[in-house]
This record gives sequence, structure tokens and C-alpha cells, in this order.
Amino acid sequence: MIHTILAANRGEIARRVFRTCAELGIGRAAVFSDADADAPHVRESDAAVRLPGDAPSDTYLRADLLVAAAKAAGADAVHPGYGFLSENAAFARAVLDAGLTWIGPPPAAIEAMGSKVEAKRIMADAGVPVLSELDPGTVTEAELPVLVKASAGGGGRGMRVVRALSELADAVEGARAEAASAFGDPAVFCERYLETGRHIEVQVLADTHGTVWTVGERECSIQRRHQKVIEEAPSPLVDETMRADLFAAARKAAGAIGYVGAGTVEFLATNDGKFFFLEMNTRLQVEHPVTELVTRLDLVALQIGIAEGHRLPPEPPQWTGHAIEARLYAEDPAADWQPQTGTLHRFAVPGDVRVDSGVTDGSVIGVHYDPMLAKVIAWAPSRAEAARKLAAALEGAAIHGVRTNRDLLVNVVRHPEFVAGNIDTAFFDRHGLDTLSAPLGDERLAAIAATFADATANRTRFPSGWRNIPSQPHRKRYRAGANEYTVDYWNGKVEGEDIRLVAATTGRVVLDVAGVRRGFDVARYPGLVCVGPVALVPVPRFTEPGAALAAGSLVAPMPGTVLRIAVAAGDPVAAGEALLWLEAMKMEHKITAPAAGIVAELPVSAGQQVEVGAVLAVVKEQP
Repeated sequence: MIHTILAANRGEIARRVFRTCAELGIGRAAVFSDADADAPHVRESDAAVRLPGDAPSDTYLRADLLVAAAKAAGADAVHPGYGFLSENAAFARAVLDAGLTWIGPPPAAIEAMGSKVEAKRIMADAGVPVLSELDPGTVTEAELPVLVKASAGGGGRGMRVVRALSELADAVEGARAEAASAFGDPAVFCERYLETGRHIEVQVLADTHGTVWTVGERECSIQRRHQKVIEEAPSPLVDETMRADLFAAARKAAGAIGYVGAGTVEFLATNDGKFFFLEMNTRLQVEHPVTELVTRLDLVALQIGIAEGHRLPPEPPQWTGHAIEARLYAEDPAADWQPQTGTLHRFAVPGDVRVDSGVTDGSVIGVHYDPMLAKVIAWAPSRAEAARKLAAALEGAAIHGVRTNRDLLVNVVRHPEFVAGNIDTAFFDRHGLDTLSAPLGDERLAAIAATFADATANRTRFPSGWRNIPSQPHRKRYRAGANEYTVDYWNGKVEGEDIRLVAATTGRVVLDVAGVRRGFDVARYPGLVCVGPVALVPVPRFTEPGAALAAGSLVAPMPGTVLRIAVAAGDPVAAGEALLWLEAMKMEHKITAPAAGIVAELPVSAGQQVEVGAVLAVVKEQP
């Protein structure tokens, strides 16, 4: 029997493991980097061990420190979660060699699936359909488009789509560099790219007594940068015939490597029901909650039971209803998915939904780790009902302090094509990020509500102050993203509009808008006002001296590391030409020239750490 589990991870997945541990009466041991010293998963543990430093390479990727932490905390088992070392065979062996229980598959199975090239060979030999591997050096025009992929790792790192042979060499070089940085292995390969494929995966569970479960399929086709954003179970594409074929292929995959524990066999499918093996994730998946909601299983509890040697029942349970999961990221989809940082002042999601998160009120979102804040998962008897429930919960959520992809998520799950099940990996490209990222709520009305809440707060702060007789309207200005709103008002009425104030406190405003009363919840923080789903930045009446930047300045959109630089001071550049690349939150971000011109200044160097707002380059436009 396992008595204490070390979660060799952080954030949301560590909290998820601890939740099951608490239900089973198992002790909880945590590890934390310096950046995570006050993280929720640390507070919820029975014992926690510091891993000095902030960078993953110094902390959560150090197998020796993790094993030592398990021993120091008195743990007798290790759960790797997902990401970091969860699919590292050497770490699994180190855990076992230390006399601890490894809550995962055998190291040999991890190793067999660790290289995508080798994994495809094994699957082909086992009779699982695969897309043939292509040598990057011999790809022809007829084989385009192709996908350049890192042989190791996952999560969309080291992947590039190539549609022209002239782009192949640069794509291979970039993929190799990213793969080497992320996984320590620069090996890449190519395979045929299906422009409108469906990403379907099968959850498997196998015990040490020969029983192998296929616990339903999930659809994960809504993706950005080859990373999943919305997942659901079951898939709207899969019928009973296709499901039987998928399950048979997944069982062959698990049997070919002697799999034990929870794992996922991923396939790329076409709308006519054909499918091809992509990879096998030898761990718990981020999207496992949708399977749990439709089956009522606890996959973490089953992982622990299998590690303790328990038998699975002969057959898995049948699923009921439909579940949809949305990954809530601190990022700006409209700005090339740039990660966001800052303090999350408030985080609360209403409604009958499941929320798996790594954050709470006051959490600081930094640059060291993935920008996912939480997963919001809705279950309902039908897919349409689940989508409606999920959209309502996300729209009504209080997410104050950092920009997120919440608007995008709501717009996607309400989109007629999504509701109809017409989805694939090109969904964002086909329907347009500008449309899908349209802001929720009426920004103009939100600015008016913020104006009256602010006026109420001022009266509360200075109740006995003198006031003059107004000769002209009061004025407030707010920014919402790239938009700016000016509100002129007096005596509870908005100048030039059929809008008047009905009631106001500092936290709630009711407006009469052309005869219709509308209520707004308002939350005020230094430099920020949140009105429902709309985030507003008050515009000061006077600009701070020295606040202006030199014309043509390109600034860092987030803190990060300068990975590489493509130009030098004095070089001519074309509009859209890459100047340099930043790495932050596990992603690369290309900084490009806004217009044709000359690189007048380049004050940074490769490897340099920069803060948000730091000047990276100055491009003087050509006359």
C-alpha cells in the first residue's frame, strides 16, 4: 500500500493528484521552485521540498533533486503528472532504483514511445496505421505540404508546417533548435501534413494482470500552434464502426510495448473515417477530465491502484452524456498568442462546471512556466447542452488582472460550426482569429458603468469635500485593448446618449439604456477596472513625462529571453521581416519589422533576459 505520494510537478496537475490523495487517505508531498514558493499546490501539501532556482532545468527537470525530495519528505511513491519528466524513462528508472513506487508505465514502454520515429516503426510492425516518415533532405514538391516534427517531446514544440520547398531548410533549422532547447534532442523528421485533419485520441488503462481497457475516445481538434485548446468526449466524428477500429488499434499499440498504467494513443483522422497513428503519450493527459466526467472514473485513483498491483475489472464502464473542456490561458490570441504576465487579482468560475486550476486569487503569473491558468469542463446529457453550459460559465467568470483567451473560448464553443461538430485542426485558420477573438460584452457600456462606479468611489472617499457648480460635463477615459472610450456625464446622465444612471455602488452599477435596465458588476484595482468580462485601463488626464518612446521602437511584449537575432544595426529590413526571437512561457515569439526601413538600434544580444516593455530594436522607416 502506498502511504505518501510525491507529485513531481507543479500547479494544476499537482493539485489534481493531491485531490485524489486526500480522498484516498494518502499523504501529499510537493516540490517547488523559488517562483512557486507560495503556489496553491505547496499550500495544499503535507510536506514540501524547495528546489532552488526558477528555471525548469534547475528545478522540475532535475531527476536527482526530485528523488532526493521524495526521500526527504518521506514519500514512498512518485506521480510524475504531465510535462517535465513525466515521459522520461531515466527518471522512472531513478525512482524505481531508489526503492520508490513509480506511478506510471514501465521505463521500457516510455523509452519505446520516446522517439516518434521509433514509435512509428513499432506501431507499423504491430499493424497500426501510420503516416509514412519522410526524410527532410529528400522531400519533393509532390509531397507538400509536410509537417516537420521533433522526434522527442510533445506539446507542439519543434513543429513547423511547410508548404513550399524554399521554406523547408529554415523550418528544419528552427525545429531542430527548438527541439534541442526544449527536449535536449535536435532530431526531427517529416510526414505528410493533413490540412484539415481531426485529432482523435483513445484513453487506455492496463494493469499488471493482462487486462487492457480502452476508455472511450476524445476529440482534440481545436488547436493553436499544434497545442490543444478545446477537448471533448466522445468525438462528434466517431461512429460505432470507427470507434471499434480505433479501440482495436489502441489495444494493439498498448500490447506492442507491454504497457501498464494510464496512457493515450493519439491518431490523426480524416472526415471519411480513416486514421493514422501520431504518438503515444505514456502518462496522464491534460484533457483527462472529459473522460472522467463521461465515465465517472477517477483516472488518478486507477493509476495509483494499478501501481499497487490491483486488478482492473474485466470491462470498463460505459460512458454517458458529453463533456467539453476549455483550456484557459494567460495569452492574447489576437497578438500572435503572446503569453501574459501579472497578478491575478480574482479568479472565480460560476455554475455547475468542473474547474481544475493551478491558480487562486492573488497568484502571480510569471514567465517560467506554461501560461495555462485552468481547465474548465462542462458535462451535460447532450453535446449542445454541454457547449452552452461551458460558454455561460466562462463568460460569467471573474478573471481579473491578466489578459486571457476567455473571449476566444466562448466564441468558439458558441460558433455554429462548432455546435454542428464541423471542427478540425484548421478551425482557427478557417474562421479567423479576428472574428473568434471578438470581445465579450459591450465595451462602451462597460466604460460608462466604470465611470459611475469610479464617481461613486470618489464621493465615498471624500464625503465632506466642497463641490462647485458644474459648467460642463465630467469626463472619464478608458482603454479596452486597442480601443479607447471617452465618457462625458453629469447629473447621472451620459452626454449625447440615451443612457442614465439608475443606481450605483463601487461594485454594482445599474443603467437605463434606451428604456432597458442593465446591471454591471464592477471590480476596481490599481490601474484596472473589470466590468463583467471587459477589462478597462483608466487613461490618465496627463501623460507622464518621459513616457514616450522613440519612433519605430519595438518593445518586449512580455519578459523573456532573446533566443537569436537575425539582423544587425544598420541593416535594411522589409516590412514583416524577422528581427529576433524571444522565448517566454515555453514558446518562441518572432519580433518583426513593422515597416520597411533601417535597423537604427539593436540594444539586445542573444541570451539576454529582458523585461516587459524593454526596447528590443528601433527601425527607422524609409522615406
